[in-house]
Order: sequence, then C-alpha cells, then structure tokens
Amino acid sequence: MAAEAVIEVEGLAKSFGGRRAVEGLDLRVRRGEIFGFLGPNGSGKTTSIRMLCGLLTPDQGRGTCLGRDLLTDSRAIRREVGYMTQRFGWYEDLSVRENLEFVARMYEVRERQRIVDRTIEELGLTQRQHQLVGGLSGGWKQRLALAACLMHEPRLLLLDEPTAGVDPRARREFWDQIIRLAASGVTVLVSTHYMDEAERCTRLGYIAYGKMLAQGTGTELLERFGVNRLEDVFIEVMKGLKDLR
Repeated sequence: MAAEAVIEVEGLAKSFGGRRAVEGLDLRVRRGEIFGFLGPNGSGKTTSIRMLCGLLTPDQGRGTCLGRDLLTDSRAIRREVGYMTQRFGWYEDLSVRENLEFVARMYEVRERQRIVDRTIEELGLTQRQHQLVGGLSGGWKQRLALAACLMHEPRLLLLDEPTAGVDPRARREFWDQIIRLAASGVTVLVSTHYMDEAERCTRLGYIAYGKMLAQGTGTELLERFGVNRLEDVFIEVMKGLKDLR
C-alpha cells in the first residue's frame, strides 16, 4: 500500500513582475521521504518551497500540504511545517537558548521549558546554549536554525539549501540528523547543490527555468538517462532542454 502523500500539488505557477518563476509544478512527496530538490540558482526552488509552506499564494494550480489546501489553509500550513530559510534569520544579539525560547513562545509550545531543554540536548547545543548567536560559526548557526524548525514538532520539514557555506563535517552531522528525523516519520523536502547530499535522498526532482524536468529515485534517473553518476543525469537534462529551446 502506497504511503500517505504529505505534499500533493498539480500545476503550481507563480510570476513576479510578469516573469514566470515557477510553471506547472507537479509534485507528490510521501510520508517519511527525504525528497531532494535540485536545480541551478534562479530555477524556482525557493519560490516553490515558499508556496508549499504557505508563504506565497500560487497564481495557478492546486494542491495540499499536510492535508491542508494551499489556497485556503495557508495560515494553518505555516504553523504546522518546519521551514528553514536559505539565509540565517535568528537574532544574533540573543543567546542560543533565548532564541529557542522565543520560538517556543511564538508557536505557543506547551511545556515550553522542557521542550527547549530537550531540543538543546538533542541538537548538541548544550555547550553553546548561553553563547550569543552572532559569535557562532556557520555550522552552529545552521544547527540552531534546524533546532528552531523542530520546536513545534512538525511532521514536514522544508529546508532551503540548509548546508550552503558550511564545512564538510557540519554537513555530515546535519544529514545524520535529517536521516534520524526521517526514520522517525518526519517528511523532508530539501533543496541542495551537493551531489553527495542528493545521493542520500529517497527521491529527487530537478527543476530549471521554473519547470520540473525530471523526478525519481537515484537509480531510476540513472537508468532512464543511461549514465553512471547523478551529475551526468542533470547534465543530460540540461542538454535536452537546450536542444528543445
């Protein structure tokens, strides 16, 4: 029996100033999957993620996220997903703990102190909890941002290039957390430029010029395009798009 669809959308489109950022996006992500969202800068990944989490209203299309309608239940979706933005957005003049306490209040988390304590311990932030965020390295800021996403125990994480600009060790530790979360039933959609990260995803989608050009497991994509590496899959996709244009 197929797993429950956590994200199911058809024909999503969004334009800005007459320029089409996303066009005809079809996507289905099942519960417990790690779906890798790949594509060049400006391809529409961030716009797609913002539509999925209720921050942007699609111009066209329909769909659901966590069973809620994208067009009519965007406020509820925003409260129920964990969204990690491309740019770090927490308060650098507050400590790690103070930031997490603020997030817990914002989401009206019950047993706030216990949840903050648990999150700090689970994300390995105990030794840094009283340090001002402005003095943290990129890897520790990334860990704090993930902790903030998890405070309200979301069933879906939307992560927009979460490991960009951090060192390889921090990336590995971050992905260890993601895999543990997926194993516990949390669904993850993550955009990335790193092929080693793409290989750890359950399924992949490649988007360019606002259009989803290929979807499937890593094995399916390799077989479909007759190549041996994921990098070559996306080279073939872009060649095909160039020929079509």
